[in-house]
Amino acid sequence: MQNGWMSWIQPLYPMKNTILSLIFTVGLIGSASADQPNMQSALNHLREAKIALQAADNNKGGWRVAAIESVNKAISETEKGIRFAR
Repeated sequence: MQNGWMSWIQPLYPMKNTILSLIFTVGLIGSASADQPNMQSALNHLREAKIALQAADNNKGGWRVAAIESVNKAISETEKGIRFAR
């Protein structure tokens, strides 16, 4: 029996394509959100703003509703920008 790294690497050799594909996929998923940290941060803040607006009292003369609509549009546009840049 071999010692060292070869003893555990050789049984994995037949699965090398699967392992490489998995590593590549995980790398892509990890970079999908990390490749645009400012846009992701903005998106998170917009979602938090929407939650805060929805929790606010409904006595703002329609301005709260308008703000929620604007935030929804901003969320949509930010998501489109993130998708476009990929």
